[in-house]
Amino acid sequence: LVGVYTNRHGERWELQLKGSGKTPYSRNGDGRAVLRSSVREFLCSEAMHYLGIPTSRAASLVVSDDDVWRDQFYNGNIKKERGAIVLRLAKSWFRIGSLEILAHSGELDLLRRLLDFIIQEHFPSIAMNDSNKYLEFFSTVVSETANLISLWMSVGFAHGVCNTDNFSLLSITIDYGPFGFMDSYDPNFVPNTSDDERRYKIGNQASVGQFNLSKLLQALKPLLDPRQKQLASQILKGYGEHYYSRFTELFKTKLGLLGENENDNYLIAFLLKVSLL
Repeated sequence: LVGVYTNRHGERWELQLKGSGKTPYSRNGDGRAVLRSSVREFLCSEAMHYLGIPTSRAASLVVSDDDVWRDQFYNGNIKKERGAIVLRLAKSWFRIGSLEILAHSGELDLLRRLLDFIIQEHFPSIAMNDSNKYLEFFSTVVSETANLISLWMSVGFAHGVCNTDNFSLLSITIDYGPFGFMDSYDPNFVPNTSDDERRYKIGNQASVGQFNLSKLLQALKPLLDPRQKQLASQILKGYGEHYYSRFTELFKTKLGLLGENENDNYLIAFLLKVSLL
C-alpha cells in the first residue's frame, strides 16, 4: 500500500502496487509479478468494472527489466519471464483475513480498533455509537458477499483462489490470480492449475463464500455478547437465501422473465443444462 488518493469527485482510493518486490509482510515468495499475469489483471479488473461488478481497478502497468522465474503450470518447468508492476486501486484492501489474523493471535484491542476504523471509513450507514455496530457490519458483509458471488456466477467468472485473504470486507473483487471465464456452463470449471482437489471450482464459489463468512464470524465473536453471537449465527444461516434470491434475479433478467412464476427456476436450470450440453 503506497498511499490514499482523493480524486476531484472527493472519492478516496487506496493505491497498491502488485509485483514491486518483498515487503515486511511477504511470505516465502519474491514479491514480484510477471508481465503475463499483470496484463491479465489489468484487463480483467477493468472488464469486470464495466460489466457492473464491484472490483478493484487498474491505474497503470509498468514493465520491468528484471527477470522473474516462474513455474507457470506447477509442473516443475521453471522459466524466465519478464517482470511487471501493476498500480491498482480500491476503496479498501482490507480482507476477511485482516481481521482473522488478529483474532487468531489474540490481539483483541487492535482487532476492535481496526474494525472501528473500517466501519467509520467504509460503512457510513452504521452509527459508531450503536451497541450492535459489529453485528450490523457482519450482516452487511454477508448480504454483499452473496451479491458479489451471484454477480460472478452471472458472467461465468471463477476467481480461482477464494480464501479469506482474497475476500474483501467491502465485497469487491480483488487479487486477480488464476481466474477464468467459462466458455460454456460447467460447474466443475477450475481456472487454477494448482487446484488439484477442485476446492475453488466455479460450482463451489457460493459455498466457499459461506465458509469464509463463518471464519469472519469466528474472528468477530470475541467482540460480541452472547445475544449478538446468536443473532450473528442466524444472519450467517440466511446467506444461502440471499445468494439464491440474487442469483435468480440476475438470471431472470438475462432471460427477460417478468414478474413471478413458479416455472422460472425450471427455465433457469434448463438454460444451464443446455449450456452444459
